[in-house]
Amino acid sequence: MKQSNDAFPSRLKESEDRVEPFIRTDPVVHSGNEYRWHGPLDEVALSKYERDGFLWFKGFFNQERMAPFFDELREMSQDKEMLASDQVIQDPNTGDIRSVFAMHELSDHFSRLTRDPRILGMVRQLLGSEVYIHQSRINDKLGFEGSGFYWHSDFETWHSEDGMPRMRSVSASLMLTDNNEFNGPLMLIPGSHHYFIPCVGETPDLNWQESLKAQRLGVPDQKALAMMANRGGIQAPKGPAGSLMLFEGNTLHASNLNMSPWPRSNLFFVYNSVDNLLKEPYAAKSERPDFLGARKNTAPLTMHDDFPELA
Repeated sequence: MKQSNDAFPSRLKESEDRVEPFIRTDPVVHSGNEYRWHGPLDEVALSKYERDGFLWFKGFFNQERMAPFFDELREMSQDKEMLASDQVIQDPNTGDIRSVFAMHELSDHFSRLTRDPRILGMVRQLLGSEVYIHQSRINDKLGFEGSGFYWHSDFETWHSEDGMPRMRSVSASLMLTDNNEFNGPLMLIPGSHHYFIPCVGETPDLNWQESLKAQRLGVPDQKALAMMANRGGIQAPKGPAGSLMLFEGNTLHASNLNMSPWPRSNLFFVYNSVDNLLKEPYAAKSERPDFLGARKNTAPLTMHDDFPELA
């Protein structure tokens, strides 16, 4: 049920008047002036994040640190009970594992990774508070077969379907494999996070069961997308396994299908401020499962210095 005090109206009826994209009022870097530099990011990085909506760290981790995640993914692909779970999303074209959600609860390696001091320090600095994991997953695109995802803002979905009140989250994407121009890398529109784009189409019940395979709702129209791309361009940061991207939750992003023989696998985890806990969905009839939008496990994360010699 839609909330009447919605600061970010979306999932509008076709019959309703179109709401044009509007400039956000929420900060991008939430640390106030007194605490802005209390963290590992310098003013150049903070200004770039404010301007573009993302930061790219090529070769952030040693590639050896990525190996355990492949072992876990292989184990999951052989686990029939796991494959039958709602937490596992299969590729609509091939039936292979596309995503496994709540990885930080399934994997000790992943849990420690989300609490790495360098990552957690940057996220706390950007969000100006303690944080918890709103959502986590492993994304896998097989060579020649991996499907893509159309342009969207994650915040639009988290706000509409999960009840995330404000723009105060940061997504981390860690490359398990090399990301190149051929295997469907993540594409972003710099500066798009400065606008909220209302989307047309009411949210049906249990929409998440289909949207995780192919997103059709919460997608900006082509006029708005063209405006954003003409203003900011499109970038697709590429680099070796172990590279890291941090991007603001409202930044428009997408990825093409993988037309190369090389797989593309990424770890994805979302940090949300403990001051931005989920409420009732703003434009959906019911809450999504906890593995898509955490409501129970929202305790502040503590740092965990895992295998520093491999970092």
